[in-house]
Amino acid sequence: MRRNIITAPVRKVGEDFAVSEQDLLAVEEPLEIRIGGRVAAVTMRTPGDDRELAAGFLFTEGILERAGQIAGIAETARNVVEVTLASEAAVDLSRLERHFYVSSSCGVCGKASIEAVYALGCIAPPRGEPSVDASVVRALPAKLRSTQAVFERTGGLHAAGLFDAAGELLAVREDVGRHNAVDKLIGAEFLAGRTPLHGRILMVSGRTSFELVQKALVAGVPMLAAVGAPSSLAVELALRFGMTLAGFVRDGRFNLYSGEARVH
Repeated sequence: MRRNIITAPVRKVGEDFAVSEQDLLAVEEPLEIRIGGRVAAVTMRTPGDDRELAAGFLFTEGILERAGQIAGIAETARNVVEVTLASEAAVDLSRLERHFYVSSSCGVCGKASIEAVYALGCIAPPRGEPSVDASVVRALPAKLRSTQAVFERTGGLHAAGLFDAAGELLAVREDVGRHNAVDKLIGAEFLAGRTPLHGRILMVSGRTSFELVQKALVAGVPMLAAVGAPSSLAVELALRFGMTLAGFVRDGRFNLYSGEARVH
């Protein structure tokens, strides 16, 4: 099994002490994702759940639409995952050239980036569903943190957790990258045939970017909550699609930037 934690020598220095000890670090290594023999992406990630990461990435970038398009996913070499397509799968591989624009928001303006999300076929989640009590939202960070086994040992990983409307944790994934944690989580649900994720809440550590809102929308998530702040384009995208976006969910409070009708 690949290690996701390693030890490293460290010099700990305080006001009145300096000692040499061994510290725990979260592993970061590249992963090459291939589809149909072509390189789709290379991403820096924490080893583990690599099949889910590959599937989630290809799904949230609009390259795959359903799990049935996949005949198999295998680690063909160290840090290489190959996705084999089903013989009848009709996949637009030209998206492999376009996904970097879609995912990095590097267009000439925010409007162009949002229109690119529409081009992925995203639709607005059902209005008013789920109906979530504010106390459920306030409790999400503590529930997510309690499951972060690697973070507790290293302090170096982000997490993404999937909850139901009552605040019950359904699944969690960790990674050095926020986007990878979300792709691992969504990829697991995608492979299990549980997308779209209507009625679910996605909670992430850190801030909320345009890319995270995009990935959640592709998966059909109606509500995205984060410990940190959202970007301006993340808020604009959430407003356009009617997603509930909560930020600064910590210390018993949170801000709602869009979709407040789902929270009572």
